[in-house]
Amino acid sequence: ILTILGNSVVLATAVKRSSLLKSPELLTVNLAVADIGMAISMYPLAIASAWNHAWLGGDASCIYYALMGFLFGVCSMMTLCAMAVIRFLVTNSSKSDSNKITKNTVRILITFIWLYSLLWAILPLVGWGYYGPEPFGISCTIAWSKFHNSSNGFSFILSMFLLCTVLPALTIVTCYLGIAWKVHKAYQEIQNVDRIPNAAKLEKKLTLMAVLISVGFLSSWTPYAAASFWSIFNSSDSLQPVVTLLPCLFAKSSTAYNPFIYYIFSKTFRREIKQLQCCCGWQVPFFSTNNSAENPVSVMWSG
Repeated sequence: ILTILGNSVVLATAVKRSSLLKSPELLTVNLAVADIGMAISMYPLAIASAWNHAWLGGDASCIYYALMGFLFGVCSMMTLCAMAVIRFLVTNSSKSDSNKITKNTVRILITFIWLYSLLWAILPLVGWGYYGPEPFGISCTIAWSKFHNSSNGFSFILSMFLLCTVLPALTIVTCYLGIAWKVHKAYQEIQNVDRIPNAAKLEKKLTLMAVLISVGFLSSWTPYAAASFWSIFNSSDSLQPVVTLLPCLFAKSSTAYNPFIYYIFSKTFRREIKQLQCCCGWQVPFFSTNNSAENPVSVMWSG
């Protein structure tokens, strides 16, 4: 419920501000689409299976559920990676160079992200890797336990781990460390020349928002990754069902965090939410005549 409501508000504000959206903000919209897509396509089936105390629908629904989870999970990870790279490029470029990151460029990048994610999600269907039920029996994912005695499965896990997890995570960490250092030096220079530090403060706040989004995603999925890799080299029976269930639920919660982070750190997002008047019947006016000019630094760092 939190995922669908929160990310629906993000998408509603994006529709309302469609003419004002900057290039990096398209990645924020894409992240919201991936989060709400995961919630709609997966969570109802998992909840129904939990109430049933067993998986519903057989092998076909299990493969569907696992494919959707892999697709949207990789898409979210690669979107966060793209956000970090673009923010790093904007931070370390002049204003004229940063303007070269156009909406068309970001749209092409988003298309590549979805195709890349779809490729990895389809690979287990064509024989490289496997999909199967989770050890606790009420959701499905990559069949981790089949890989410790299969060279085919192990090569898939190793490749997926490097190209969809380790490399994007290292890229995210490297980019934000570089941004933090750049912002720190810029803030020192502003203080040294006795200039107004509002711009630097805003940049630090927006960078912190992006870092929290990435940290929230990575920390949510880390326990699940640890439990999954334990299953690769050990029998699934060595872990109690609750030990495998809780990391899975915690990973799914990652789709609900971002709207709250936007609300805390973005004045624009808070202002847009206040303008979404929820009347009787949940009628929401997505368009408003209040299109106030934004701070130029906020425009450059938006998204």
